Amino acid sequence: MQLEIFYKYILTKVLGWKINGEFPDIKKSVVIFAPHTSSWDGFFGKLYLKNIGVKHKFLSKKELFKFPLNLLMCTYGSIPVGSGRNFIFQISEIFNSNKEIHIVLSPEGTRKKVTKWEKGFYYIAKKANVPIVVGYIDYKKREIGIKGVIKNISDMNNTMNVISKMYKNVNAKYPENFILDKRYS
Repeated sequence: MQLEIFYKYILTKVLGWKINGEFPDIKKSVVIFAPHTSSWDGFFGKLYLKNIGVKHKFLSKKELFKFPLNLLMCTYGSIPVGSGRNFIFQISEIFNSNKEIHIVLSPEGTRKKVTKWEKGFYYIAKKANVPIVVGYIDYKKREIGIKGVIKNISDMNNTMNVISKMYKNVNAKYPENFILDKRYS
């Protein structure tokens, strides 16, 4: 508990961020965090997640796990992932082998400008039968937190439309690199 207070102090008092929304009282979820246009997003996201005290792991591209960066990534709580169906099964096994775990990732799949988001997060949540928690970081408002929880993920198009609406007025560190998925916005 003391560490959570420390992380909140750093995030809110030292760095001047405001925390919004409550993390849901659930044991497992896929947490999407957007916009992701800067490496700072991960730093602030980590402070936020440590502050609220949820057991979590980040998904990061496997290319970041070469020595010596792999030491930092593992310490940070990241799991290396590739692409394709294998990583969806790999992550669903992590859910199956933990009583409590929240897997955090960027729905855009990169910090670069993209018009179509990766949908791996949706397929992971569906395969593991867990809800999607929609986290956000807004640099203009200096806010970080939770926009909502999507429990009914039976229809991908509906889920993606709901997510797009939640992120509609969120401001990235580099706004020119954050575009809502054109297929659903």
